[in-house]
Amino acid sequence: MHHGIVESLIGLVTHVITMFGYGGVFLWMTLESACIPIPSEAIMPFAGKEIASGRFDLNALAFVGAFANLFGSLIAYWVGVAGGRPFVQKYGKYILIRQDDVDIADRWFARHGEATVFWTRMLPIIRTFISLPAGISRMNFPRFCIYTFVGALPWCYLLAWAGMKLGEHWTQVSKYLHKADLAILVVLVVMFALWFYRHTRPEPDPAEAEPETTTAA
Repeated sequence: MHHGIVESLIGLVTHVITMFGYGGVFLWMTLESACIPIPSEAIMPFAGKEIASGRFDLNALAFVGAFANLFGSLIAYWVGVAGGRPFVQKYGKYILIRQDDVDIADRWFARHGEATVFWTRMLPIIRTFISLPAGISRMNFPRFCIYTFVGALPWCYLLAWAGMKLGEHWTQVSKYLHKADLAILVVLVVMFALWFYRHTRPEPDPAEAEPETTTAA
């Protein structure tokens, strides 16, 4: 059943790109970056395959994909800014998110936000959702934009180039990346298990954590 849904989705993606060209690529890559799990390994390689027919240009295709990634990421970023923090602060306790989790995320994006945004743009699964926590933590906006675009550009180039080289065998790209998807998914499951274990334990009593003080005679 899952395989059938994926095949139908890929069919829809390729149909829209065939009809609307660069506009179809921009639409799908925007949705993929706005926390909607549209597989970019179906979007860019299929469009790359069409380079041989003269319909697309490799450089133009990569830049359209990267700008679409930026546009979709801005949507997710501002959703995080506008509603993410109030939602977490109000309902976080029901989904095991504590205030210290938010504080840790804030410090992380303040110190490593640029590198995080840049490198995750080239990682399956994570690249789709990273903009939301960046917005919740209110990462520096100009830097978010710059590193999002700079990180998305080589990924779009790579996928489009692979589709161009593989031609009618462009679907092989998704098969290779599926292995990376599984590896990243395993890592995420392990991290979630550790996080879940930590958050189901009782929170330490702050009074007990304070060191005892002695008064000199």
